[in-house]
Amino acid sequence: MSTPEKRHWENVYGTKAEDDVSWFQTYPKTSMDFVESLPVDLSANIIDIGGGDSRLVDALLEKGYQNIWVLDISAASIEKARKRLGANAAKVHWIVSDVTEFTPPVKYRVWHDRAAFHFLTTGDKITRYLSIAEDAIHPGGYLVLGTFSENGPTKCSGLEIKQYSETSMTTQFESSFEKLQCITEDHQTPFNTTQNFTFCSFRRNNKAGNIE
Repeated sequence: MSTPEKRHWENVYGTKAEDDVSWFQTYPKTSMDFVESLPVDLSANIIDIGGGDSRLVDALLEKGYQNIWVLDISAASIEKARKRLGANAAKVHWIVSDVTEFTPPVKYRVWHDRAAFHFLTTGDKITRYLSIAEDAIHPGGYLVLGTFSENGPTKCSGLEIKQYSETSMTTQFESSFEKLQCITEDHQTPFNTTQNFTFCSFRRNNKAGNIE
């Protein structure tokens, strides 16, 4: 089903070059630092939410991770990533879906989201995301989340976003997740502007009976 959100992102990825969007990173150092800090095997299921044509998948493959999933609402963004990876694209599970409509086929040890969650600005969509993440992440698994901070932009790609501080992000996820680490960082865009991010990692609470 085509929604305004899907049409927006198909247009963005269908018309802009990889380095013509503010979120572009040649190497996703902060995301990789967080992922590599987690005690998970190279065989662990890892999903990048809103991954699009982000180069996180490239970095994960290079490090030897074997079960990588990339979800994005835009089919065009997924196609760009597949073309960039060439033969390596076959090693990745690709999913075209709105995250708030996502039915996870497996449990994930790591759920990574850089700059997708903050586009959810209504209570019902935020609640839906939280519910899906809770179900999708294996008990004892990990959530790595990056959003614009309270010192960051209020819009991205022409859309309103929801800013988060360490406190507000932790409060949002506290019912099912334990905070491990939070930082703020400045992202330098390809246009020589600065965007301040809040990044946090969380551990999914263990709950009896919720086993793979």
